[in-house]
Amino acid sequence: MISGEQKCLIAYFSRKGNNYVNGRIVNLAIGNTEVIAKMIYEIIGGDMFRINTKKTYPTDYMETTEVAKHELKSNARPELTDHVPDMDLYKVIFLGYPNWWGTMPMAILTFLESYDFSGKTIIPFCTHEGSGLGSSVRNIEKLCPKAEVINAIAFHGGSVKNAREGVEKWINQIN
Repeated sequence: MISGEQKCLIAYFSRKGNNYVNGRIVNLAIGNTEVIAKMIYEIIGGDMFRINTKKTYPTDYMETTEVAKHELKSNARPELTDHVPDMDLYKVIFLGYPNWWGTMPMAILTFLESYDFSGKTIIPFCTHEGSGLGSSVRNIEKLCPKAEVINAIAFHGGSVKNAREGVEKWINQIN
């Protein structure tokens, strides 16, 4: 599945700073999803692309959750700061995000709607504090019906620093 002949993209949305981890609010220097994205990169290589929104989320965790809830309810598509220069180069896309309100952040929908994923393989990974993948995989499949969505996995956010072995095992299963 993942070979030197297939150029891989690791696209991810991650929020550093004030986050909910293991039942309390902590300040993260690097967001949990970014930690996993970097592990994937170290294992398989490829290219990394950070999905950022033009409008930044509040510093306060609780305020961010309210903004995220509003975006979900209004079916918002936050504007992104950058785009992948040539998505046609990639056949395999690892897509990472935190679970926000039972699915992925709306910025991921903006990202997915910005490209044609026909014939591509999307491998979702998410970080969470107890809600797993939620409905995110079904949502990706709806948005990208001509892509193959496989081997989705969820990592507990409070445990990402020790997830290397799990990430390696998951990647080996994909191959």
